Amino acid sequence: MAPQVEKLPVAWQPLTPAGVAAFACARWGRLLLVQLVVALLTASIVVSFLQARWFSVIGAAIKALPTESEIRGGKLRWAGDAAQSLAENSFLSLGVDLRHAGLARSPAHIQVEFGQPDFRVSSLFGCWQGEYPRGWRIAFNQPELEPWWGAWAPALLALAGSAVVVALIAVWCLLALIYAPIVWLVAFFTDRQLTLPASWRLSGAALMPGALFMNAGLVLYGFGIVDMIQLVGLIALHFVVCWVYLVWASLRAPPLSASSLAVARNPFVSDQQPAAGPQPASGLESHTTDSGRNQPVA
Repeated sequence: MAPQVEKLPVAWQPLTPAGVAAFACARWGRLLLVQLVVALLTASIVVSFLQARWFSVIGAAIKALPTESEIRGGKLRWAGDAAQSLAENSFLSLGVDLRHAGLARSPAHIQVEFGQPDFRVSSLFGCWQGEYPRGWRIAFNQPELEPWWGAWAPALLALAGSAVVVALIAVWCLLALIYAPIVWLVAFFTDRQLTLPASWRLSGAALMPGALFMNAGLVLYGFGIVDMIQLVGLIALHFVVCWVYLVWASLRAPPLSASSLAVARNPFVSDQQPAAGPQPASGLESHTTDSGRNQPVA
């Protein structure tokens, strides 16, 4: 009796190893559809975080600006105190410190400090300093910035969400190209039916569980359950989740058939084996004489 081969489910969910392996036999359009759904989910989480944790601080900081400040000639012309905090929460802080004397420091995860000749962005990853454009005049007061921000904030959120979707799809396609040869090698040495295109589709699907894991980490960070250091650890851990699904799903791919397995194990054996039984000699036949010796017959 032939061995029972496990039938893969229909490719629609990349949450289990069998579900990920099913995408190896599906069309690439189905994989792209699932990736698009996950990318849209990620974009919605990112946009919600930006709106609730960053954009609210920016809006409050604009309302705290004086009425006559501006950036002109590469310098901030400030009409308020030399050092003051404009608005902040535990995620973002905006303040002014004309001489960067450390008088407006904040424990926020990201701090933006506006000085007279330049501005600084400080975070867990270090400090970055940039200069104001010298040939521009930039409004830095409440009467001008508040209506501008009210008009452009929704467009900036939409642009951020679109950028997340495009960037994720591009990165997933690139990573699938990198992982596909590894998946194919795993399938080859474990006698599984996976071609390189099928390995690419399986690799692309195996990235989805890690992306969903990272989405959960972003939600926890947005609610303040984990801090930035823990978020970085979760981002690193989501790659491990992807690698586990890559190998695990490869082992759940359909096994090779008995005939294909024999050829795969011995590549020097042709698919067409010679028929069993004695073969006639080429060009000559023999018969036995009365003397018991074989005599050739032309």
